[in-house]
Amino acid sequence: MILYHSRIHQFLMMTEQAVAVAGGIIGGILLFVLIGITGYLLWRKFCHLLSYEKLTSPVQMTNTNGIFQDQSASEIQLKSTRSRSVPFIIPPTLHGQDWINLTNEEQVQEDSDPSMMPQSGPRSSFHSLAGAYVVGTVNPELYKFPEDKSEMDFPEGNIGRLWFSTEYEQESERLLVSLIKVRNLQPPADSCSPFVKVYLLPDERSYLQSKTKHKTLNPQFDENFVFQVSSKMLLERTLKFLVYHVNKQKKHHLLGQVTFPLKNETLTDGNKLVIWRDLEKENLEPPSEYGDIQFSLSYNDYLGRLTVVVLRARGLKLQEESHAVSVYIKVSLMNHNKFIKSKKTAAVLGSPNPVYNEMFSFKADQTELDTASLSLSVLQSIKGEKTHLLGRVVVGPFMYARGKELEHWNEMISKPKELVKRWHALCYRT
Repeated sequence: MILYHSRIHQFLMMTEQAVAVAGGIIGGILLFVLIGITGYLLWRKFCHLLSYEKLTSPVQMTNTNGIFQDQSASEIQLKSTRSRSVPFIIPPTLHGQDWINLTNEEQVQEDSDPSMMPQSGPRSSFHSLAGAYVVGTVNPELYKFPEDKSEMDFPEGNIGRLWFSTEYEQESERLLVSLIKVRNLQPPADSCSPFVKVYLLPDERSYLQSKTKHKTLNPQFDENFVFQVSSKMLLERTLKFLVYHVNKQKKHHLLGQVTFPLKNETLTDGNKLVIWRDLEKENLEPPSEYGDIQFSLSYNDYLGRLTVVVLRARGLKLQEESHAVSVYIKVSLMNHNKFIKSKKTAAVLGSPNPVYNEMFSFKADQTELDTASLSLSVLQSIKGEKTHLLGRVVVGPFMYARGKELEHWNEMISKPKELVKRWHALCYRT
C-alpha cells in the first residue's frame, strides 16, 4: 500500500515538472514572436522615414542648365521614390524660380514671353499656361451640373453646344477655366472622338488641350485649365475654344468654335460663372477688301424692340497697327434716312480681328420696319488724332439695302424673337 502511494506521488511530481517545462517553452516562443513583431514595426518606420528624405532631395536644383541636362535621371529617381498620392504644391512666393517636370504628366512653365512659348499638348486634369502652375487634381463630380431641359433645346442647324465656367483669383492673378462638356456634336462621320483646344487671345500661338473622348457625340470633359494674366490685361483678353474630331487616320477636323470676350464679365474671387455657347463654323472665306463684320438681328413684335448683337469683325485694314489704336463699332438706327439714335461698343486695342459680343436694343414700332434701317460703322481711333472710318454696312428693307443685307433684314422679320446671325462685307462710304 505504501509502495502504491509512493508511485502515485512520483507520477504527480513528474507531471508537474512536464507542465512547467512545456509552459516555459510556450512562454519563450511567445516572447520571441513579440520581439520579432516589435523589430519588424521599427524597421518599417525607419524605411518610411528614409523614403521621405529621398522624396525631398532631388528637387533642390537651382542651375537652369543642370536641370535640363539631368532631367531624365531626375524623372527616373522621382518616379521610383515619390508616392503618387502626395500632392506637390508650389507656393505663389516661388513663382520666379525654375522647376523640373513633375510626375503624372503635370508640367510647370516659367513666366516667359508668350511669343516664345511652344504649343502645348495633352495635359493632366489641371493644366497651366503662361506662368501658371499645377495645383493638383480635383474631383470631377464637383464640376458636373444637372442638365436643364431648356439648355438642351437645340435650334435647327445647330452643330454643337459647349459648357464651361470661369473664375479669376485676384491675389495670384490666375484665370481658372473649367471645360465641362459638349453636346449635340455633328461630325463628318458616324463615329466621333472629340477634344478641345483652349486659347487666351490675342495669343494664338500657344494653347492648352483637353483629353480625347472616344466614340461619343456628347463628351463629358470636367477638365480645368489655368492662365496667368494680370488684372489690368484681363478685360482685354478673349477665351477661344476649338472643338476637333480625330478620325481613324489620326487627322484632326475642326467641328466648331466658341469665342468668349472677358470684358463684359464680372470675374472676381468666389464668383464662378457657368456659361454655355453654341458652336460656330469656321469662316474659311477670305475677308473682303475692307474687312467683314458679324452681327445678329432680332425683333420682338410684342415689345416693339429691335435688338442688335455685335459679335466680331475680321480682316480690318487698320491705318496703323499698334496698341495705341482702338477699334469700335457704332450702331445707328435710321428712319427715312433721318438719324434716330446710336450706340457704340467698347474699344478693342490694336487688333484687326476684334471680338465684341455686345447687345444693343432700340425702340421701333412694327409699322416703322418698312422705313427703318440700321447702319453699322467700324471706326478706328488713335489717341490725339481724328477718328477714321474703316468701313460700314447698312441693313434694312428694299428701300435701303440689297443682297445679303436685305435678306438678313427680311429673315429677322420672318423669325420674330429669334436671333438671326450673319457675316457682312464692309463698304467704304463716307
